[in-house]
Amino acid sequence: MAIGTGPLRCILQAAILAAPHPLSLRQLEELFDADDGVDRDAIRHALAQLQQDSDDQGVELREVASGWRYQVKPGCHRWVARLFSERRTRYSRATLETLALIAYRQPITRGEIEQVRGVAVSSQIIQTLEERGWVEVVGHREIAGRPALLGTTRAFLDHFGLATLDQLPPLHSLQDSAAALAAANEDFSTATTPLDEAPDAAPGTRAAEHHLNSSNAAALTPLAVEQADVEPEGRPARAGRSQIDE
Repeated sequence: MAIGTGPLRCILQAAILAAPHPLSLRQLEELFDADDGVDRDAIRHALAQLQQDSDDQGVELREVASGWRYQVKPGCHRWVARLFSERRTRYSRATLETLALIAYRQPITRGEIEQVRGVAVSSQIIQTLEERGWVEVVGHREIAGRPALLGTTRAFLDHFGLATLDQLPPLHSLQDSAAALAAANEDFSTATTPLDEAPDAAPGTRAAEHHLNSSNAAALTPLAVEQADVEPEGRPARAGRSQIDE
């Protein structure tokens, strides 16, 4: 017997709320048998209705890179956060600026990040981003030393509530980027080739649309947030510094 529109919405809502991770359309389709009469179009329509239903609620249905999930709306975070006793990890300005550069200019090398920021990028910063699952090595630049090319991951998109890199807001300043990333992290619980001569960024990034310099990086959200620097800045980057990874 075919499932009606109302019951379908209830089933999808229950499944998404019960799942420990976002559910993709394929995973939602697998919930139904052939006799249920539910196809992908019906699921998409039901999801759109559920999004509208959450307009006046404390949670919203959001599509991120891995699929669909319910999340607390920003206006309710202040109170809901009191349910959790653990202290949320805060990242230094250097870490957040490095992450912003990787997000907008990927694939990018450590040496190219240093050119933009004007200081060396410590190994601890890259390691922190890799351990968090937000950044990974996606290749190597074919120059002396073959430095690693860094890019963001699906986990990065999920954490910051993005479905694709195309949803990144327009670029503003590097300092604003760091503050915005910190805010988003609070809300959802990195002879040298010149940067402008580096190969085009990966498909779906904004590198082809914007030129990055020391005052032009990323603002991931319009939110502002208190910031804590807990990691050391690197030493000043020397002109002509090699891109070979340390």
